Amino acid sequence: MSHGGSDSLLCEPNVSEGRDPARIEAIAESVRTVSSIQLLHCSADPDHNRMVLAYRGPADAVVEATCRLAWKAFEILDLREHEGQHPRVGVLDVVPFVAATRAENQVALAACRAFGARVGDAGVPVFYYEDAATGEHRRALPTIRSGGSDGLEARMKQQAWAPDEGPPALHPSAGAVITGARRPLVRFNVNLANPDPEVARNIAKSIRESSGGLPAVRALGIALPRRGISQVTINLTDYSATPLADVYHAIATGATAANAEVIGTEMIGPVPRAALLGLPSEVLDSIDDEQVLA
Repeated sequence: MSHGGSDSLLCEPNVSEGRDPARIEAIAESVRTVSSIQLLHCSADPDHNRMVLAYRGPADAVVEATCRLAWKAFEILDLREHEGQHPRVGVLDVVPFVAATRAENQVALAACRAFGARVGDAGVPVFYYEDAATGEHRRALPTIRSGGSDGLEARMKQQAWAPDEGPPALHPSAGAVITGARRPLVRFNVNLANPDPEVARNIAKSIRESSGGLPAVRALGIALPRRGISQVTINLTDYSATPLADVYHAIATGATAANAEVIGTEMIGPVPRAALLGLPSEVLDSIDDEQVLA
């Protein structure tokens, strides 16, 4: 299915809740209450204990829907009670406003700052990242989220790590929110039969850019104990720099070398059609048509 247009903006919030069906539905419903918003995707994973939504609409409506989502998350979730495999700094962990073109980027920047200001006014600290970042040292999402909420809380004692909006300390139950404007991101997981995550961690280290691997690749190896497997979880920040097919091939090759079996893949959230070129049929078959953007 194709979605787009210069009069619409895409937002892909990540919420720290992936286990309670009632809470998951309440958060999704908060977005649906804005009539001009099209909810494209909502998925949740109990091991990560995280849900990802994607919705599109006029910029003002997207800001309103994202604020309603934030207020609901702040109301029903508590970071002090959260545990899961995915790193996080808040119950509404990261809110990217996604720009497919340079022209859209200004719209995305304005939207993220309008949203950030409202969250800060509500008493939750906000950090801007990627194209909205106010300092190069906090441009990359993994840098802000390093060490989770405890790591961020420690850094916030330094002047260079003061929040961009809101109070100078983490909110007791909501934590912090990271929001920004970025280009389309491919979020892709490869599952391995091994319950021990050591192979997944070694593969992740070998392919991620920060360890000398593939350009634009961020990767972690984690255990998924509820499923009895492990996973290489990927954020591909620029699929024109490194095709997703190359990332998958590198993971599969590493798994074969370690006598580990690839048992499936998962695409999280929307993915541009152009990013899928060259992927084998078994990977393409795992992606829902509704996730594919023109």
